[in-house]
Amino acid sequence: MVVALVAAGCGAPPNSSNSDLVNGKKLFIGKATCGSCHTLQHAGTKGTQGPNLDAAFVNSRQSGFGDSVIAGVVRDQIAHPRRGSIMPGGLVKGKDARDVAAYVGSVAGKPGKDTGLLASVGTTNNASKVAAEKAGKLTIPADPTGALAYVFGKATATAGKVTFAMPNQAPIQHDIAIKGPVNGKGPIVGTGGTSTFTATLKPGTYTFFCTVPGHEQAGMKGTLTVK
Repeated sequence: MVVALVAAGCGAPPNSSNSDLVNGKKLFIGKATCGSCHTLQHAGTKGTQGPNLDAAFVNSRQSGFGDSVIAGVVRDQIAHPRRGSIMPGGLVKGKDARDVAAYVGSVAGKPGKDTGLLASVGTTNNASKVAAEKAGKLTIPADPTGALAYVFGKATATAGKVTFAMPNQAPIQHDIAIKGPVNGKGPIVGTGGTSTFTATLKPGTYTFFCTVPGHEQAGMKGTLTVK
């Protein structure tokens, strides 16, 4: 990693002074879907399919490498993923690539949380929003912005046969599942798809959640109350 960092520092890496970190974080969490594969504490993502970006760069920071050098490495990896990687080359390009790299470079391997405008990016206000079952169907859409969340943080249903539906307009794949007195799971679907399944519910408290690796851990879950 140190060799890669030294090499990246020879060019003109992006830096936070001339990049839009808010746009970079939005892309990282949402449209670019980086957070669905990578863990990054400041972004609140806990993906497991790709490297943990905090762990990848913490030693480099301790060795004295700054934000712009780390951003340069990230930008190079976006443009030229390593052979065999599941990440496609050029996932984001141009200014968007610079912004994503600058955001990651500004926070990866650092303790703490984002502040100011950055703190509001990727947050959802779904905690008090309740989805109610109607005529045997419970619809809980995925957050369309790409944040790892559902539109609703809570749901209610009557005991008996209930069909769950999760329309997905987000730029990344999701599903919906439940665990509790009864378990159930719908298929993972991409943009425009609907994850659905039917279960015969018993009274009690359930968790509805996304089974895509890292999504539940990042907060894509809620509480279902069945009476």
